[in-house]
Amino acid sequence: MKPLSEYQLANNFRGFILNESLTTELRRRFLAYNGRPGRARAYVKAEMETAAAPADVAILGEGNFKYRFQPWPNTPPGMRIGDVGGIAVDGDDFVYVFNRSEHPMMVFDGNGDFVRSWGEGQFKRPHGIDIGPDGRIYCTDDGDHTVSVFTEHGRRLLEVGTPGQASAYMSGLPFNRCTHTAVAHDGGFYVADGYGNSRIHKYSENGRLIYSWGQPGIGPGEFNFPHAVVSDEDGRVYVADRENHRVQVFDSDGRFQEQWNGLHRPCAFCSNRARDCFFVGEAGPVLAVNRHTPNLGPRISIVNRQGEILARLGDALAGVGPGRFIAPHGIAVDSRGIIYIGEVGSQGLVAAVFPALRHPLICA
Repeated sequence: MKPLSEYQLANNFRGFILNESLTTELRRRFLAYNGRPGRARAYVKAEMETAAAPADVAILGEGNFKYRFQPWPNTPPGMRIGDVGGIAVDGDDFVYVFNRSEHPMMVFDGNGDFVRSWGEGQFKRPHGIDIGPDGRIYCTDDGDHTVSVFTEHGRRLLEVGTPGQASAYMSGLPFNRCTHTAVAHDGGFYVADGYGNSRIHKYSENGRLIYSWGQPGIGPGEFNFPHAVVSDEDGRVYVADRENHRVQVFDSDGRFQEQWNGLHRPCAFCSNRARDCFFVGEAGPVLAVNRHTPNLGPRISIVNRQGEILARLGDALAGVGPGRFIAPHGIAVDSRGIIYIGEVGSQGLVAAVFPALRHPLICA
């Protein structure tokens, strides 16, 4: 099969691609996978001229952001991908899937072929991941209240936090179920301490706490589940303030700059320097009175640096069919603009709220 050439989304339940052409082999694979429970599906660029896609394939997005399903990845027999806490891509376009299974870190190449796994027995609840420009991998384990830094082959270089010991609830002290880490432009890193705190912590490269900011609330600089954090090359810090339905933007010292509204429970979050935009995975409603309300997600929103919505992918209710999501939880972009999305939902709150949904565990 010809290597996939441009924008691809993929998650543990399904994959998406924005590609220049749909090859005969890809059409064959699409027809083999489409509609089969537990399989991935694919999207291909709607403006293609060299080949036609099946007429019944849903198209997501708008403008320059249109997608159709693509099967991804090729999981080895006997291995499964559990709920995906986070996804990251390194400088060589290897994709790291940080998931809740027997093999918590699974690595694939850009074509979706399995490369290696590591981390077996080392994590309690994989939740977030980021990779620095030096290739170091930052893993956030909210069940263990720790952030660990690894090499690409899984050798631990640094651990921050006390394994298995949470700080006092909402004390502001690190960590109480930390959720995500972002590598800073100066070599340090920011940690979103989101479930048991409402706090962002800044650490030096060697793991020394420099400062923290935030408290529970709805005002500027206050948080209600800071779930994911991004730091850009200019030093600005972007926090997905999930239950306040917004992204807050700060300078590198934690001073509030602005906020982006119009986002429903922003959960997964990453930037794309090449296209000068951000990709936000929005979790859908889960309350009994609104869980079936349309136009609230789950979905992916593409946002510019001013917080303006450029496009949205998937605006239907939660589901596993074409063009639908369950709970986007991790997102990353590679050097070709290919976008990978990881979802949760086979256990916990989402599974309890939507018991009729079938949550595939194998992505093949």
